[in-house]
Parts: sequence; C-alpha cells; structure tokens
Amino acid sequence: MKFAFLIMGDFDSRTDRASIHDGQAQIIGVGNLPEAVKRAKELYEAGVECIELCGAFGADGAKEIIDATKNQIPVGYVTHLPEQNDVYERFFPKSEK
Repeated sequence: MKFAFLIMGDFDSRTDRASIHDGQAQIIGVGNLPEAVKRAKELYEAGVECIELCGAFGADGAKEIIDATKNQIPVGYVTHLPEQNDVYERFFPKSEK
C-alpha cells in the first residue's frame, strides 16, 4: 500500500520530504493548507492509497484533503486525548493560519 503522512509547519513540500520502502511510505512537510491540498491531489493521482495528517490540520483541514482526493482514499488526522489538552496547548501554542 502506498501511504503518505503530511505534516504542517515551517516546511516547503518541494524539499522537506522523505520516503522509505522505495517510496511506498512518504512523509511530506507542507507550509499551509493550500500547499497540502495541492500535494494531496498529486499524491492521490500518483496512486497513494492512504493519507494521514498531523493534528495541525484539524477536522476542517482533513475535510479539505478528503475533498481534494475526491473521498476515494482514507484520510485521517492525528489527535490526542482530552487529558493532554494543557500539555498540547503549551507545546503547540495557537498561531494564525
């Protein structure tokens, strides 16, 4: 199965990427949601069968990636348990998107 994990932050998807197993599993850094949508479309068209997203995407960002891939492949996003909300808020302060 071809799989990709997209992480959002201070990244450039043209250079911030890695793969293993002859490209069957990829990790790609994106700088923002529009860049992620573009890369997700490319991945889908290249035969990637599953995309996982970092928690920065949230539900709304995940929905945009689902739309970009025509709801034809599984798209998930990382989340955490509520008891770690304070830890996450300290580690990942809210920023403007």
